[in-house]
Amino acid sequence: MSNRAVFLDRDGTINVDVGYLYRPEDFVFEFRAAEAIKALNDEGFKVIVISNQSGIARGYYTLSDVDLLHEYLNSELAKNGAKIDAFYICPHGPNDNCECRKPKPALVFRAAEDHNISLHDSWMVGDKPSDIECAKNAGIQAVMVDSIHKTENCAQYENLYEFTISLSSQKKES
Repeated sequence: MSNRAVFLDRDGTINVDVGYLYRPEDFVFEFRAAEAIKALNDEGFKVIVISNQSGIARGYYTLSDVDLLHEYLNSELAKNGAKIDAFYICPHGPNDNCECRKPKPALVFRAAEDHNISLHDSWMVGDKPSDIECAKNAGIQAVMVDSIHKTENCAQYENLYEFTISLSSQKKES
């Protein structure tokens, strides 16, 4: 049996986007994001981060810095009984023409293979059009959280928590 997943962008979806985040002391959760991730865990979804991290290519920080931040993020989530199952990042710059940078879906496909995920039963939540385009390219449902980058043709919510409550309500209605 395949797993369901919610693929999450990181900056602007899970945490406040401070620009090239890599230091744990600069990490701040978006409104009720930790609670939303716990609810997704409780609903049986795999929670997987798909994130462009061009700060690595730009020399602002290293892959090890990002790994440490993700360990910190999961340790903060664990305090509330929540977790992110996996992190997939693109370390390349926007002009590197790699296959892993959103809106290309390579990281979603890799995660789906690694975690036996049914893309048909999965979602992607992000705050930028590239997140929504990545979801469409991967054949999964797209949700945009409140952002200055609003786009057409996808569900939009104020934040990850609002989407999670909506998802939970849909399940109860069916």
